[in-house]
Amino acid sequence: MISSTNDKAMRVLSHGVLLLIAVLALVPFVLLVIASFTQNSVALTEGYSFFPSAYSTAAYEYLAQEWRTIGSGYLMTILVTVIGTTAGLLMTAMFAYSLSVPGLPLQRVLMMMVIISMLFNGGIVASYFIYSNVIHIKDTIFALIVPNLMMNAFNIILVKNYFSTNVVGELLEAARIDGAGEIKIFVRIVMPLAVPILATVGLLQAIGYWNDWTNGLYYLTKRNGAAYYTIQTILNQMNEDINFLASNSASMGLSVDTSDLPTTSMRMAIAVVAVVPILVAYPFFQKYFVKGIAVGAVKG
Repeated sequence: MISSTNDKAMRVLSHGVLLLIAVLALVPFVLLVIASFTQNSVALTEGYSFFPSAYSTAAYEYLAQEWRTIGSGYLMTILVTVIGTTAGLLMTAMFAYSLSVPGLPLQRVLMMMVIISMLFNGGIVASYFIYSNVIHIKDTIFALIVPNLMMNAFNIILVKNYFSTNVVGELLEAARIDGAGEIKIFVRIVMPLAVPILATVGLLQAIGYWNDWTNGLYYLTKRNGAAYYTIQTILNQMNEDINFLASNSASMGLSVDTSDLPTTSMRMAIAVVAVVPILVAYPFFQKYFVKGIAVGAVKG
């Protein structure tokens, strides 16, 4: 009886803690949405509030006026996200599978290379020089895909541990005895069994591609690379243009009412527009995400 009471109290406490965490995670997003509909002058003088004294749709009206450009940016973002996630996921799964197969030559060396890449990197200067002057991806669609395509060491370890703990070695050995090659084993046996971890890693990579704007900033120019602008790059550029106009209209002799420019609310609208697709997609991957992280993090 005492044990049952303690279990019930623990469940109530656990649910209470999780509910509090959920509320704390949800409140900033609600405030973000409200701030995007707040009149800019009110946001500047009163700060962010759940109940602002004046509302405005100026930020979204500005985005609607630029919808042709934003629409093309959405299409480019979807294309880059699909191609980059698919290619990166395939590379990660193949590399992780090779590390999970016992007896692979130089396996320890390859694993050491993965671990070293978690600790050290060449930095932005070296990366920019290689991508721009050696690989020549500047002002091409590959500038948005290749820099993020390189396999992430954390993802490799997650997938490798999943393969080691959840893909039965006897099953693979039986397939080899039946004459199946490694490629067939990987495609027909390993990949179907690894759906949870692949969905988890795929979601992480897709979020990375969708939210990326630094590659567009580094490798795309307005003159030659504007056609490849993603939604993040476009919205960031809009934000910079509005800030520039608000800061320099007087010195440039422009008759612009800077108080009506949605500078603060524009930032909030940009964040809302960028995050909504991820919020819509996440529930479909949630069950795989939880299982994949839990199992893939187990030491193999």
